Parts: sequence; structure tokens; C-alpha cells
Amino acid sequence: AAGEEPAVRERLRRLGAEFAMDWQLHDARRRARLLVLVSKQGHCLNDLLFRAHSRQLKVDIAAVASNHGDFAALAGSYGVPFQHLPVDAENRAQQERQILDLVERENIDLVVLVRYMQILSPQLCQALAGRAINIHHSFLPSFKGAQPYHQAHARGVKIIGATAHYVTSDLDEGPIIEQDVARVDHAMTPRDLVRLGSDTESLVLARAVRRHVEHRILLNGHRTVVFR
Repeated sequence: AAGEEPAVRERLRRLGAEFAMDWQLHDARRRARLLVLVSKQGHCLNDLLFRAHSRQLKVDIAAVASNHGDFAALAGSYGVPFQHLPVDAENRAQQERQILDLVERENIDLVVLVRYMQILSPQLCQALAGRAINIHHSFLPSFKGAQPYHQAHARGVKIIGATAHYVTSDLDEGPIIEQDVARVDHAMTPRDLVRLGSDTESLVLARAVRRHVEHRILLNGHRTVVFR
């Protein structure tokens, strides 16, 4: 109950002092506020918008921001504000300041990169440390970087996967939160792999977001401990 929170905090404070513990106390009723960053692939965005709208995830998507304008109508159909933030080599620092301003103005708890095809600066990664999740369309550490499905097809792999991880300044190297795979075979084209992988990406990302907003993840160096 809300009235018991001060007493619970005091007990936790004493335990923390006794055992040199770091601790946090969260209200499980509170809905986390999300900022979603996207480029031109919308399957994960559409999935998150639907899960938030249908209360499958305990989140409110406060805004969608993109370096392209493609998904303004999709965001608007869910009543979510859309921010078009174009970026190029000359305005990258300014565009990232706009992202941080949006995070602060909207009291964002978690930034989710849903196929946001821009590399964040080390400064932005540091500012969002522990509160930004990326979905990468491969089973990391295999096939990092661009076009992993085409890389996988060229290698003749029998499974493809998706990985949700925390964002760090090392590209596709952040602590892994969730992964899954799907079986493929020699008859499938790169386009088939992309289509199959899109479903896996959406599911993996939704699981990762759920576990983060439910505070089920502990960061342990470069690894995570995820409580189911």
C-alpha cells in the first residue's frame, strides 16, 4: 500500500547499510514512459505501439522520433506524437541534443531503438546508459553491423536470430537482454530471411522492454542477470 512505502524504504535503507547493498524500490503500478527511435523499418514500431495500446506492456509511448517522416501517420493513428528529426554529418550533434531535450521534456524512462539506423555518439550513449535498448537483427555476436540477414544467407546458416541489448558506444556490443532464433534452410532467399526475422525481432524486443520496465534486469559488468 502507498502508505507503507516510507516504512519499507527505511527497512531497506537499514539492510542496505548493514550489508553494503545497492537497492531500489519501484511502484509496480506505474507505467514507464518510452521514447521510440525508428528509421524506415516499421515492424517493431508497429508491434510496440499495439502492445502499449492494448495494455500488453505496462508502458506509455510518449513520442516516436525518426530521421525520416515515414511513420508520422502510424504514430498518429495511436495518438502518439511524432517528431521528425533529420540527421546528416553536419547536424548530428544538434539532432542528438534534440533527442536528449525530448527525453528530459517528456520524462522518458526508456529509449527504444527499433531499427534506428544511426550510430549514436559516445556522448549520447553515456547520457542514456542503462536506459536505452536496441534490437539487432542477428543472433549476436554473429553478423554485427549492416545487412546481417544477407551475411547469414551468404554463410548458409541454418538459424537466424534477433538480439535485444542495452546501447553502449561499442556498436552492437551492449549487455544482452533477450535473444531468440528461427530455423531457415537453403531454399530461402535473403528476402525470406528478412520476412521471417522481422517476427523474431518484434517478439524479442517486446520481451526485453517488458523485463526492463518490470525491473527484472540486473546489470553485472558487461552481462545481465534477467529474472523471469
